[in-house]
Order: sequence, then C-alpha cells, then structure tokens
Amino acid sequence: MFFIAGITGNIGGAAAKMLLAEGKQVRALVRDLGKANTWAEKGVELRVGDLTNPEVLAAALEGVEAAFLMQPTPMGVTRKFTEAKALTNAIVEALDRMPPPRAVVLSSVGSEQDRSLGNITQTHMLERALDRFTFPLAIVRPGSLLENNLQPLERADGTGVFDSFLQPSDRAFPMAATADVGAEVARLLVEGWNGRKVVEVGSYYTPTEIADAMSEALNKPVEVRAIPRDRWGAVLEHMGLPAAKSVNWEEMMDGFNSGWINFGRPGTEGVPGSTSPSKVFAQALERKRASFGSRVR
Repeated sequence: MFFIAGITGNIGGAAAKMLLAEGKQVRALVRDLGKANTWAEKGVELRVGDLTNPEVLAAALEGVEAAFLMQPTPMGVTRKFTEAKALTNAIVEALDRMPPPRAVVLSSVGSEQDRSLGNITQTHMLERALDRFTFPLAIVRPGSLLENNLQPLERADGTGVFDSFLQPSDRAFPMAATADVGAEVARLLVEGWNGRKVVEVGSYYTPTEIADAMSEALNKPVEVRAIPRDRWGAVLEHMGLPAAKSVNWEEMMDGFNSGWINFGRPGTEGVPGSTSPSKVFAQALERKRASFGSRVR
C-alpha cells in the first residue's frame, strides 16, 4: 500500500497512475469523494480528509510501505505564509504519530536557499521542518512547472505573444513537466533508497524555446516578450493577484532571473525531463478540445 497526497492534482495523479499500472495498491485523502469517483473506480482506497488534519493523515499513513507528501499551498500567499505553516505543522505532527517506512516529499527548485525565495519559501520551511526525522526521506525538487504556462498559452493563442516573467529570453531556466515529476515520485516509492536524498527533476529551456513550443502546439507564430520589471505588479494584479500576495511571486521570479534559484546544488541528484514543452501544450489543447466537444454534445 502506498499513500499519495494530492491525487486529484497533476503530480499526485501521475504518480498514482504509475503505481496502479504496476499493480500496486494506493490510498489517498480527498476532501470530496464525489470528485474522486474515477480514482475509486480504479481501485484507490479513498479516505475523506485533508493534509491539514494530522489525526486523519496519521491514520491514512498506518500500514503503508511508503508515502508521498506535498504541501498544496496556493500560488498567491502573503508574507506570513499562514497556509504553508499550518500544512507543515500538520504534516510534522502526523509523521510524529505515524512515521512511514520511507517518504517522498514534493519540494521545489531553490528550496535549499534560506532567503529571497518568495513563494518557494513555503517548501523551504517544509524541508527544514523535516530535518528532524530519521526514516529514509527523498526530497523531490522540480524545476518551474511547464504547466504554469498553460494560461499564457491560451493568451498566446489570441495575441501571438508569450509574455514572460523569466528573462532574458535566451537564458535557459530549469523546468519540468508534472508527468515527469510524478514518474520520479512513483519510481522512488517503489524502488526505495537509503538515508536522505535530494532529487532535482527537469531540464533547461529558454523563454524563446517555450514560445516556439507554443507556436508548434497552436500551429501559429508565437513570439516571446519580456514583461518589463516595473510592470510586474500591474500585470499580476490584472491576472487576479493582489499586491499583498504578488510580492512573493515577484521575489521568486527575481530569484530565477538572477540565478539564485537554480539546479546543480551540491549533493543533489539530477533527473532530466522526458516530456517536452510542446507535448505538454499539445496535450493540454487536446484535453480542452475534448472537454469542449463533450459539452457541445
């Protein structure tokens, strides 16, 4: 039995699919059983609850061979990181109550740094809170998720422009597809490891290459355009992120652009991505078309 957090999300869902394909048993916490029917039909043992309840999480960890844990905090958070602190405290308490034989924890590129991380401060705090545990622990640090570009992909379909916070456009940044991250999570859960390890998942792509991948998926020209630094706040507010929360996003992007947030830290294991940006975009567009068609019918 393997416990999977965030099974209704991209990474947890990808890991669960791989485990089920290998004939493994999977258990998960979900807030709404009705929204997880497809997983129940696949044989997943579903329990009602979420990661903020340490008692429920500890009970879900009982008897598992290994567990995948993550911190599903929102993109927009204040400087106090209230949601992240509550989740981290609950996870630590659950692990104190019911430590699994081994655990894989989703983190983020850059989480080893102790400052100037913006949103990534959330996973930095989680990593540090887990330092106290002695059971085998694998920290998975993916690059910036390629799926974060799906809304820009929609905008590029109408404008022919990919507006990028990452800059300059010809610099390569660490990125990863959620399918590749989920695959690495599943591999670690099944194969195991000794002690504590940190795995960086993803490959390097430039904003120009992301625009080219959008162009390929949309079958129309797409050019990259760097968003001027002094316009970030206004752009993020237009996207629905108020100033109190956009400051973390801006600090994180500054960290990427300066190289402060990056792969290649000492003591880490690198796992290159195998899913290209163009494939991620093409699959997203196909899902959108299929969903639209089903509603029409």
